[in-house]
Amino acid sequence: MRFYEISKQDIQKTVELPDIVDKEGEKMIAIKNFQDRFSGFPLKVVCEKIEEELFVITAYPLKKKMWR
Repeated sequence: MRFYEISKQDIQKTVELPDIVDKEGEKMIAIKNFQDRFSGFPLKVVCEKIEEELFVITAYPLKKKMWR
């Protein structure tokens, strides 16, 4: 998060209001486009819900502006 200057608010917005949501087993993948952040690249957050807690595994901007 420090390397890409990702804030907790960026992650919270991505998880709560994602543009794209996908599942990979028990993990949730949320992608959100921030036009004014990350050089226009979308932010990808991978998280997992264990009991009532949501754990963020990783978060980083994608390398392409367009995604599937």
